[in-house]
Amino acid sequence: MIVEVNVPVFAESITEGTLLAWHKKIGEAVARDEILVDIETDKVVLEVPAPQAGVLVEVIVNEGDTVTSQQVLAKIDTEAAAVSAAPAQAAPAAEAAAPAAASNAQAGVAMPAAAKLAAEKGVDVGSIQGSGRDGRVLKEDVQNASAAPKAAAPAAPIPVGARPEERVPMSRLRARVAERLLASQQENAILTTFNEVNMKPIMDLRAKYKEKFEKEHGVKLGFMSFFVKAAVAALKKYPVVNASVDGKDIVYHGYFDIGIAIGSPRGLVVPILRDADQMSIADIEQAIVDYAKKAKDGKIAIEDLTGGTFSITNGGTFGSMMSTPIINPPQSAILGMHATKERAVVENGQVVVRPMMYLALSYDHRIIDGREAVLTLVTIKDLLEDPARLLLDL
Repeated sequence: MIVEVNVPVFAESITEGTLLAWHKKIGEAVARDEILVDIETDKVVLEVPAPQAGVLVEVIVNEGDTVTSQQVLAKIDTEAAAVSAAPAQAAPAAEAAAPAAASNAQAGVAMPAAAKLAAEKGVDVGSIQGSGRDGRVLKEDVQNASAAPKAAAPAAPIPVGARPEERVPMSRLRARVAERLLASQQENAILTTFNEVNMKPIMDLRAKYKEKFEKEHGVKLGFMSFFVKAAVAALKKYPVVNASVDGKDIVYHGYFDIGIAIGSPRGLVVPILRDADQMSIADIEQAIVDYAKKAKDGKIAIEDLTGGTFSITNGGTFGSMMSTPIINPPQSAILGMHATKERAVVENGQVVVRPMMYLALSYDHRIIDGREAVLTLVTIKDLLEDPARLLLDL
């Protein structure tokens, strides 16, 4: 019996994707639920499993082609599942595949865009250590490899007066991020308010309990969980900051789904901590670690990125001192964290040195007035500077 392999049903926000790579060739046996192909959307990379065991007899869509929801990708012959290839036929194939297998085992499989770029630049993908999922070579890896100096064959110097350029198409994720951020600026009345927070109380608390915390919960105690807790407390006091606009209506959410911006090899993703108000400090830290690993491995699911009522982004990870974060629609506000630096501040009439961080809250002025925005940020600041209040719900 011939069984079709179809593109999964996309979420409503996704219209199409790009076929990244086939994991099987025509004539090869496949097991039920074995991953056959990867599809890149503007949110995640989807792994498509085989619906039945059998032999892959036809591939309809090639790598790099655009696909739509439920489109037929390939066909599997289930009746040929028990039929094994003759040794005379299998041996040449095995011999031909051996060098490729050795190369793949060493440096991973090159994605179509990476393979194309490598061919254009004359880069050997077998010599590149891939940063993608399962060691796959990404386009960025090829770019880095081609830009890196080579001891054996140093690149020729650029002639004086030369003006080199390189044109690289955006990935679907990057294009979608660009589209959403531009729409956010055009559709929202974005305003940003700033404040600063003395991080010493949080840093002292973390230093005192981090070893016991990790031993008890199996995860390191970071700073993000305190910011999530403080943000949730502030959102409870000022619900409009947790709301969203739907046409001419304001939708007040009775739950707190907090998006955490995380960098990945494919770009920025914002997975959601659902019902963050019901999560403990340990739960939040573990969820962030899990999301970071999934993002690195390219295994973030669409469900992980869907929804969200408020977001937090930490530019301080890269050294940013101050920024004006852009709202992630349909949310109405986003909190920006920044680098912690020792600065001279005045306390009780005395100049002292404290580890200070600038905070930024960007908000949609269509529904959030300056008063609510400022008080929300002040609440977050006050809670972080007196973390015991987070435990006492004060």
